[in-house]
Amino acid sequence: MMMDSFAHSVYYAPRGKDRLIFLGSNISQNYLNANDKLIGLVGEAGAGKSLLVKGMFPGLILTNDDQGINTRPLPVLSDYEEGKFYSHTYHVDIRFETAFAQPWELVEAIEKAVLKGRRVIVEHFDLIESYINVSPEVLVGIGEEVLVTRPGVFGPHAHEIKKIVFKSIKYRRMAHTAEDLTTMAIEKRGYMRPPLHSDVKSGFVLQFKEKPDFSIRDIAEEVGEMITKDLKIRYMDDEHIKIGEKRCICTGPRIHVNSTGEIDGFQLIDEYKIDPRTGFYLLAGLVGNERSQFQLSRL
Repeated sequence: MMMDSFAHSVYYAPRGKDRLIFLGSNISQNYLNANDKLIGLVGEAGAGKSLLVKGMFPGLILTNDDQGINTRPLPVLSDYEEGKFYSHTYHVDIRFETAFAQPWELVEAIEKAVLKGRRVIVEHFDLIESYINVSPEVLVGIGEEVLVTRPGVFGPHAHEIKKIVFKSIKYRRMAHTAEDLTTMAIEKRGYMRPPLHSDVKSGFVLQFKEKPDFSIRDIAEEVGEMITKDLKIRYMDDEHIKIGEKRCICTGPRIHVNSTGEIDGFQLIDEYKIDPRTGFYLLAGLVGNERSQFQLSRL
């Protein structure tokens, strides 16, 4: 790819840990140069930024962690204060670190590290964009979709990426919760948890090796009832959530709405589509009330 003519790329944002890491690896291979020094990420807490970073930079020690483990003192700040940078690559979560340091201190340390030829990966880059004097070579935003850009003098800027991804993340959360509710209803009918396949905007796709014999309408009605009950969604651990009082397996436990009643416009497409490449039967679900006819025509 010719980086000097590259504008941006857009991917559907996967909801599982392994798939986010895999996407991060692809982004690294396709869009990063060896001499890129400043990489910024933008997205709400829990959107999957850290998992993308793990995929983009395998082995990098993250200074924040979902388990509450964190690196103290912050390596880039500690090395800046010592006057010598010992690592090749540093990670900074701005929102997390502002609980321990002033923003200007973080900006000074990041700028100095970059000028010394070090690479710095910054989560919540939008929070320091107006203060920092070094431009990022790559900006990645994650909401319903993952946006990959190499900004120029005229942008795009982090605050522009933020507007897009912060607005769209709600559809990803709704779709993921609706996906789990649909899976729960299917499992009650004796089916194993189907493989998941997120390749539709504002929705999800479940795939089956053989055509199921359950009624799509019955599944849709049962999911609609669970949405009406406004069941609470609670994070349990990296592999489980609780929907109401039921403990459920989930590959993306942080990417959910707070309760089922927050899901708008749920719909199951009332027929199975056959994937000509695999022969699998596909069941698609949609959320939100802003779907276009073009989107529906593709299902």
